[in-house]
Amino acid sequence: MRDKLNLESLSTEATSNHDNLEQKSVFELIKGMNDEDKTVPFAVEKALPKIEVFIQNAVERMLNGGRLFYIGAGTSGRLGILDASECPPTYGVPHGLVVGLIAGGDHAIKFAVENAEDDIDQAWEDLKKYDINQNDTVLGIAASGRTPYVVGGLKKANQNGILTGCLVCNKGSEVAANAQFPIEVVVGPEYVTGSTRMKSGTAQKMVLNMISTSIMINLGKVRGNKMVDMQLSNEKLIERGIKMIVSEIGVDYSVAKELLITQGSVRKAVDFYQNINR
Repeated sequence: MRDKLNLESLSTEATSNHDNLEQKSVFELIKGMNDEDKTVPFAVEKALPKIEVFIQNAVERMLNGGRLFYIGAGTSGRLGILDASECPPTYGVPHGLVVGLIAGGDHAIKFAVENAEDDIDQAWEDLKKYDINQNDTVLGIAASGRTPYVVGGLKKANQNGILTGCLVCNKGSEVAANAQFPIEVVVGPEYVTGSTRMKSGTAQKMVLNMISTSIMINLGKVRGNKMVDMQLSNEKLIERGIKMIVSEIGVDYSVAKELLITQGSVRKAVDFYQNINR
């Protein structure tokens, strides 16, 4: 049994700067939320040096065949899964290069799973299913910085020579103490006291965007500013791909469309055209 929780010490649990919410108009509510949200980018900015170092180390591992694992519970876990699931269609990387794991398993993506986050051993059991190894990287995500599922996963990852980082929204947390590369984005009290799906979740989403996007650029999945390996899974993406080819090599629309359809990706279409026209 863990010691009694001291939530009063967590800035994410501090009393909101706003009160009597039930007496406010809708405009007053959304204005207050918006005012709080404006502070999030500044909190993220303060953490940029730590974000940079984590990305650099993760990229080094991934260039050698490693993978990136996100582990978290509740909103934090869902945000990790969201970020991981968007990498294959956006950048054409295989499923399994970036993996999101949530306490309670896939059922917990939609529904709360009681006490799942309090299991200190389960994250490592979840990671072992992927044959995790020393080329891989684990990022623990926990707004509070105390989630046992995340703490336990990071501890075991460290013991097995795996690169670890974390993304938390409190200073001096247990999660951060067990991460080689901690990222602390301190956003302060939530609009609704303790509701970390708000500012904390926004901060986590911003940082995860930075991490996965920077990694994909460093892995060569972006050319110029274009997603040249994106999956052509719907009409909008096909149209986007055609426009990319037109812009890159200066052919007309019909030629670009034919190249894209026959070659299967923007990168392959551009390379094919340039090779045959040398």
